[in-house]
Amino acid sequence: MDHAIIVAGGKGLRMGGEIPKQFLELQGLPILMHTINRFRDYSPKLDIILVLPVDQQEYWHELCKKHSFNVNVRIANGGDTRYQSVRNGLAMIADNESGVVGVHDGVRPLLTVDLIERCFAGARMYDMCIPVVPVVDTLYHIGEGNVQRADYRLVQTPQCFPLSVMRKAYNQPFSEAFTDDASVCSAFTDSESHIDGEPTNIKITRPVDMAFAEAILKGALNKPVC
Repeated sequence: MDHAIIVAGGKGLRMGGEIPKQFLELQGLPILMHTINRFRDYSPKLDIILVLPVDQQEYWHELCKKHSFNVNVRIANGGDTRYQSVRNGLAMIADNESGVVGVHDGVRPLLTVDLIERCFAGARMYDMCIPVVPVVDTLYHIGEGNVQRADYRLVQTPQCFPLSVMRKAYNQPFSEAFTDDASVCSAFTDSESHIDGEPTNIKITRPVDMAFAEAILKGALNKPVC
């Protein structure tokens, strides 16, 4: 069986405070539900593990009831770092399980089933499969000047790995150098693949991202915009 760990850290709910971005609505449905739906569309049999801070879990269940959201997911407690959150998600997978694990940002709801398929397929051939997109803006290294953007890529999720690689990688001590799952697993892989990501597979962090996501969802969700 394959597994998806969807990490939705965000900030904790504060009385009278701002709603965490993963719960903001796009086209009448919270961002996180769009994300989960994409993975369930990919495979009805996929084991989906949602990692949420403890203080957001009650609110999540309320949202599920409000939106009649009945997609089967398992809940893991979020940690103080992304590393710890993913590790908590991995701990939900039984020791005798195998397959591929895909780790995805909960606030990337615009990915397509095609991208998920290609990432999981890549991890069956290599120890690591990472979606990337070209850098289109000029890059400037402060104090050094412009750098060659052709030498760089923007990294997306889902990042996929054989479960055996993930287990080894997430048994090592935490390091500040861990910026994503690829950086955690790189020392434990013999091979890796970087595949074309999708320009529309953005991480929603700003109001302008919400406007962009609304526009994409009103159009052809399964047709990446180039």
